[in-house]
Amino acid sequence: MKIGWLTRRALLQGTGAALVAGARPGWAATSTPVTLMLNWTPNNHHAGIYIALANGWYKAAGIDLNVIEPATAGADQVVGAGSADFGISQAESLIPARANGVPVVSIAAILPFNDSSLMALASSGIRRPRDLAGKTYGGYGGPLERQLIDKLVTCDGGDPTTVKFVEVGNIDYLAGLQAGRFDFVWVFEGWDALRARDIAKVDITTIKFVDYLGCIPDWYTPVFIANEATIADRPDLVQRFMTATVRGYDRAIADPAAAAAALLAAVPELDQALVEDSARYYAPLYAAKGKPWGIQETATWQRFERFLRETGLITADVAPQACFTNRFIGKTGAANGG
Repeated sequence: MKIGWLTRRALLQGTGAALVAGARPGWAATSTPVTLMLNWTPNNHHAGIYIALANGWYKAAGIDLNVIEPATAGADQVVGAGSADFGISQAESLIPARANGVPVVSIAAILPFNDSSLMALASSGIRRPRDLAGKTYGGYGGPLERQLIDKLVTCDGGDPTTVKFVEVGNIDYLAGLQAGRFDFVWVFEGWDALRARDIAKVDITTIKFVDYLGCIPDWYTPVFIANEATIADRPDLVQRFMTATVRGYDRAIADPAAAAAALLAAVPELDQALVEDSARYYAPLYAAKGKPWGIQETATWQRFERFLRETGLITADVAPQACFTNRFIGKTGAANGG
């Protein structure tokens, strides 16, 4: 997905007790101001952050965390320039950023797979990729969108040259579908598709990206990022930030009701039913079976980097191993990369 806008207000700053059970000795002795830039309007991808804030786990780690809205250029550029300490990004922007010399690194994957899908009304007749031929896609006009749809339609025996593209930006996708502005759109299953199907009770179909990995690669979206200099010069800060963050996502996995409550307390204008439904949807998906939350695999980065290069979306080779690190997740991920 692409960069969206947050509502213009202070979201939430770290609060809570200075010492919390499980915090490392000495971490809370001083408080370091830390800025985290989001990638999109708050949703359950961010639940672990808000649980950790609500429980004072960043404070316990000696971090005074300020969560801010995304910049127009995106978190990669801002974190790469050192104007924010951490950010939330996605592999589809991080790899091109690194190709252009932006020194950002993924330090954790929020999901172990890409939860994206193409959503359409059931009445459109779209059931599989070849059905997209002759239909209209509503998106951001980005080259990745065209390449993915081209690959999906081609792999399924359709003619991708007949797909029409219109730019719609960050709108109410369901309303756009129902108004006939476009026939299908790129969404996350655990948010917009869930809202349409379970909350609005609209009959929709989705083409999940993970169901077509023989045609397109999987990739990590979204991810937490840091500047290479921060990782090299302030590893203790990165570790403290990630320890609190991991704790937050572990709680979101174990207690989706707490995840929903924390997100709603921070952003009360969100739809309560959607947030609670989404929290239940993501709880078993945040971490791959038998692995800790946040772990990333070299092979996933390799396949996606190769896809971007072979489709001309990047012109320079980008070393996949340099795009991410697991060193701040724990010993379990130490052998996987970074």
